[in-house]
Amino acid sequence: MLTQLQSKIQTLYTGSERISVNFRYGLILFDFASIGFFLLTAPLPNSPVLITISLALGVIILLDTVCRLWIADDRLDLLKKPYMLADVLVIFSVFANPFVAIDLRFLRILRGLRLVHSYYLLGDLRRQSVFFRNNEDAIVAANNLFIFIFFCTSAVYELHFSAEDIPHTYLDALYFTVATLTTTGYGDVTLTTPSGKLLSILMMGVGVALFVQLGRALFRPTKVKYKCTSCGLLRHDADAIHCKHCGATVAIESSGKD
Repeated sequence: MLTQLQSKIQTLYTGSERISVNFRYGLILFDFASIGFFLLTAPLPNSPVLITISLALGVIILLDTVCRLWIADDRLDLLKKPYMLADVLVIFSVFANPFVAIDLRFLRILRGLRLVHSYYLLGDLRRQSVFFRNNEDAIVAANNLFIFIFFCTSAVYELHFSAEDIPHTYLDALYFTVATLTTTGYGDVTLTTPSGKLLSILMMGVGVALFVQLGRALFRPTKVKYKCTSCGLLRHDADAIHCKHCGATVAIESSGKD
């Protein structure tokens, strides 16, 4: 019975049938909804209603994570993936937050890493969306930058502004984050504690790298990812039928539509 259940779950997560694809898109809609909830409630004080909704979302995320681990061929390797580590942190923040002195809600923003980093979801999007296929690198880079900005914003707000009773709003935290990431640094909003300075250094270092990644993805020639079976070349023109490196035939997945 457990084997049959595992097989059905694996089909939902990895299958190519319409029900499997729809299930994975449903997970993405859930991710958007949960991330939106986490973002909108980040500046709000905890209340019984928010805690209840957060716990309900946490249960769903926990079930999703358990299912992914259950059907994985190599569970340890899966746990090493950045998006799985992010999910573990999200689950921890949801269930531990009511019992710890530090507000851990900023960790929940990391759920956004799941959006476009699922192998099978990427395959679905490449097959069904010409726009995604032609702009995959830019979309992934923009998603990473977006998540990092709001992760840092929430961390600044929860760990520094709120914890230290600094009279700034969530918008001030976002303003500080963007100013720091772009190395503008007007100086009107600052973090003066040692931990705040370390966070600022981290934001500048990682943020600049993410901006560069996004810029490179936006301005270099459009390519699609497909590994040539003969020479291993990973990037090809969207309409390529032969590998430019070795001349072998390539079968780039396409919906057949322009």
